[in-house]
Amino acid sequence: MNRYVTAPLISVGRARGTSNTVHNIRIGISSGAIRFVTRTLQESQRLDMIAGIEYGDSTLWWVIAAASNIGWSLQVPPGTLLRIPDMQDVNRVI
Repeated sequence: MNRYVTAPLISVGRARGTSNTVHNIRIGISSGAIRFVTRTLQESQRLDMIAGIEYGDSTLWWVIAAASNIGWSLQVPPGTLLRIPDMQDVNRVI
């Protein structure tokens, strides 16, 4: 039995266990299948704040972390270059 099962999400469609999803986002970014814009993290900003601004949902901070190769969101110093992926592309890839 697979440890990660699909589950319905409110606005994103279907979710998968983060292990597969993070991997697929990173492959999508590197292959060009997922479009993204870059943004530099400023002092006092957090990934959840940026996700709230960009996606209207702060719980999607992990998508930015996955696209930016960030392991743990609390360790992101100011000046870090972030990749903000297009959510339509992310949904298609995952």
